[in-house]
Amino acid sequence: MNSSPTWRKSTRSTGGTSGECVELASLRGKIGIRDSKTPHTPHLTVGRQALATLLVQIKSGALDL
Repeated sequence: MNSSPTWRKSTRSTGGTSGECVELASLRGKIGIRDSKTPHTPHLTVGRQALATLLVQIKSGALDL
């Protein structure tokens, strides 16, 4: 069975014109991350713990984003 993943944007995404949105999808026990502006380009795939760690770092300001 070949079903397409369901990509989701954050509920905090305003849908504005800034274009700074990412989408996430559950991919066989991993998480896919892609740029919402270019959904047909390759995406990143990370484990759930790696995503959790990344989100903690982003929220704490530990990364220069």
